Amino acid sequence: MKRALDIAGGLAGLILLSPLLAGLAVAVRLESPGPALHWSRRVGRRNRIFAMPKFRTMRMGTPDVATHLLADPQQWVTPLGRFLRRTSLDELPQLWSVLKGDMSLVGPRPALFNQDDLVALRTEAGVDALRPGLTGWAQINGRDELPIPEKARLDREYLERMSFTFDLRILAITAVSALSGRGVTH
Repeated sequence: MKRALDIAGGLAGLILLSPLLAGLAVAVRLESPGPALHWSRRVGRRNRIFAMPKFRTMRMGTPDVATHLLADPQQWVTPLGRFLRRTSLDELPQLWSVLKGDMSLVGPRPALFNQDDLVALRTEAGVDALRPGLTGWAQINGRDELPIPEKARLDREYLERMSFTFDLRILAITAVSALSGRGVTH
């Protein structure tokens, strides 16, 4: 049932949001040189690496590390990128990854390929058995503000509580959080 929701939600989202997606792609291209999408190497189900699309929010040449590991993240984030990140609009291309089966609408947010500490804690907790999500339990309980061990703990809690109604609750809270920009530090 979860995969059916993912396919329906991913397809509906891509179709309904296609004018917005096209407009954002043009805006990203007009603001700074480079492609509209950034394909980030992420850790998926069973720790398999996959390419995850996001609207590009950083300048070309930004080191490929988690934003919080950059010495001065603000020097790399574009003005439009700040808005896209605050509203989570940069994440919308991931609907393609949901439709493709690399991701789910709800699950632990996919770690960067080089976030070894988070990947190890999730693997130890059995969370690596899940498809990563467009949003997740940890995401709505702190987002960028959470320390790595707390993210892994919340991801494990999601694994234990996972259900159709819990996923719907997380999706509803995500919509409210995205509109408010709560929990985004960069």
